[in-house]
Amino acid sequence: MSRGWPAGATRDAAGSPHDGVVHTRHIKGVTVRPLRNGDTATIAALFAGLGPESRAKRFGGAKPRLTERELAALARVDGEHHVLVAYMPGDARPAGIARLVRDGTTAEIAFAVADVHQDRGVGSVLTRELVDVARAAGITTFHATVAGDNPRAVSLLTRSAKTLGVRWRGGEREFVVALEAGAPTGDCADPECRPGLDAAA
Repeated sequence: MSRGWPAGATRDAAGSPHDGVVHTRHIKGVTVRPLRNGDTATIAALFAGLGPESRAKRFGGAKPRLTERELAALARVDGEHHVLVAYMPGDARPAGIARLVRDGTTAEIAFAVADVHQDRGVGSVLTRELVDVARAAGITTFHATVAGDNPRAVSLLTRSAKTLGVRWRGGEREFVVALEAGAPTGDCADPECRPGLDAAA
């Protein structure tokens, strides 16, 4: 059985907490808080702030809208799903979202930053916070699928890794990001990366 999130990490729509230490935080001008379970309005607001290119990079292709089922899935928060939301000063709309779905000591992650807030450090702050939450919950490895033309995402993953593995699948790269030294990253077929590459070097 996998461990849950650190205390207070999430609180569901009915108000029942997963006890822990992840609360609203203010980092470098960015406010980060955990999403409440079932908060589809926040997911929809962030999606509305993504242009066609950003949506294609996040969802792997054209995505004009989210279905009710997709909204519910993206707003799910429980012992296996954790979501962080970022806000910028003076803007009530979400600036970015980072999502993690755990499977034992590994987790699939995904990020999205509203177009008007890109290149303002939002993704970096969300990545660091998500890494901290994951490590505290016993997660040692991230998996992420990134469009081949998304250098921002590649940079974020590289900076958060102890070691990094990656392979191409069609026009996308599948990254395996080790959060702890010695965690497996698998085979690496990308010329920019080797298995066991020290990403901090």
